[in-house]
Amino acid sequence: MTVTCTDVENAAKRLKGVISITPLQYNKRLSELYKSNIYLKREDLQEVRSFKIRGAYNRMSTLSKEECKRGVVCASAGNHAQGVALSCSLLKIHGVIFMPTVTPNQKIDKVRNFGKQFIEIKLVGTNYDEASKASKEFAKKTNAVYVSAFDDIMVVAGQGTIGKEIYEELESVDVVVSQIGGGGLIGGISTYIKKVNKKIQIVGVQASGAPGMYRSVQNNKVTPLEKIDTFVEGTAVGMVSDLTLSLTKQYVDKIICIPEGKVCTTMIELYQSEGIITEPAGALTVSALDSIKEVIKNKTVVCIISGGNNDIMRYQEILERSLVYQGKKHYFIIEFAQKPGQLKTFLNDVLGKDDDIVLFEYIKKNNKEKGPALVGVELKDSADYQPLIERMAKNEINYKLIHSDDLLFNYLI
Repeated sequence: MTVTCTDVENAAKRLKGVISITPLQYNKRLSELYKSNIYLKREDLQEVRSFKIRGAYNRMSTLSKEECKRGVVCASAGNHAQGVALSCSLLKIHGVIFMPTVTPNQKIDKVRNFGKQFIEIKLVGTNYDEASKASKEFAKKTNAVYVSAFDDIMVVAGQGTIGKEIYEELESVDVVVSQIGGGGLIGGISTYIKKVNKKIQIVGVQASGAPGMYRSVQNNKVTPLEKIDTFVEGTAVGMVSDLTLSLTKQYVDKIICIPEGKVCTTMIELYQSEGIITEPAGALTVSALDSIKEVIKNKTVVCIISGGNNDIMRYQEILERSLVYQGKKHYFIIEFAQKPGQLKTFLNDVLGKDDDIVLFEYIKKNNKEKGPALVGVELKDSADYQPLIERMAKNEINYKLIHSDDLLFNYLI
């Protein structure tokens, strides 16, 4: 069994009047930067602020009366949950939604608002895969219908309606860039796009901390990840499916993995330049443009903005990760002699004129000649880092740079 163009076309009919045909917006800034014609497919403007309503509603609208009485179950980091919740409300079907305990409160609240009295939420596990395992066990126990976020032909066909909309509005498209979590979105889009024009390139993007599809394609089999970074929670899936892996291998030309810090930088740029609020997964495709700039030069490119469900409380962390990624913020453990004037010497002789101390934690211990301080330094430009290190060496400053894989680094950001 696989997904066909007919499946996508039938899904589009079911979704008529339920979803928005989202704008395909030309982006002047990105087009000039990459010497291309860059368009953004604004799925963040759906009612649930992501594309997930397409697959969820398409699947649930085909349930029999008997299946509707049994109710539905799903697992989600947030966006699929909102799609299922709204579908439950529209179709008057009871749903139980399992979400990881780390899901932002903003997404949990929105799931409740969309589902109203038709849904209940269970917070289980620290990531999607743990929540998914619990939800499947619950579905077996209660005989409810399981609505997968990606491992379902009807769900994938629903997501594929995005590809149909893109091609109908912009037949001249050369490259479509889509994010990959479990693979339902890119599976549906690529199925339709490649069938109508096999010359159009499909590029998939994953976060470096959760490269499930990339590894599976490399190994030519579904390969579970032992560890994932859940920061880009919308695509933080530890194991893809046989269905989505098969579609990806057939139709996707290239998969790129992007550091989480780069995604944060892109989120900030989209907000400051275009006023577009994306969640981390929503910005993945634009983050990838640097990696394919030679491929897309003088071509017409569509980037999927998959979602805009970002908790405002996360912006401090997003800014922090972006600065670290750009090489503009660094943390050190610095050993100071416990005598007057040491900090003054550091400020006068070590810091550059545009360098700024943004964190300083030190506890004096009278029984020691030297004591460590935790120091955060923000630079105006990443090129200022090496001169800072050279001045520390010149002044015989004993220090240790805190790296991103250190436990203390995770505490700081």
